[in-house]
Amino acid sequence: MLIRGRLAKRVREEAGKRGFSVEEYVVELLSQGLDPGDRVLGYVEVAEDLLEEAREELGKGNVRQAAEKLWGAAALAVKAYAYWREGKRLTSHGELWEWKRRLGEELGEWVHDSWASATEMHVCFYEGWCGGKDVAIAMKRIEKIVKEIASLVKKKSG
Repeated sequence: MLIRGRLAKRVREEAGKRGFSVEEYVVELLSQGLDPGDRVLGYVEVAEDLLEEAREELGKGNVRQAAEKLWGAAALAVKAYAYWREGKRLTSHGELWEWKRRLGEELGEWVHDSWASATEMHVCFYEGWCGGKDVAIAMKRIEKIVKEIASLVKKKSG
């Protein structure tokens, strides 16, 4: 089901005000009533789904859509980590960066490269400067951060 018209415009505007992708914003809205464990797993599952959607979009040549889905996947993965670690709900780019640094302390310096690729994809969506090869390279790095966080939270939640 697609949301169209004024409601779709409002969702896009509200997501944009918060620096979220539409998917991130909808996940935030729908997960508010979930218990903490379900919320963390919800973030991770949507991040994994967004990775797959990015792969599909790239296969169709939709570079900008693939880029935005990759950004959303990385952001939701970091949100899952923060919520899993401390029950902290991240609501800004600044908080995402703070928790990316904490994640890097736990998992290693490679997190910086994964996050840099995610940020590049966020810019790509808005500016359209990147190409398919850029997205494919970023996808590998972002996939690693999503998989590592998913493994952490699923291992200790399940």
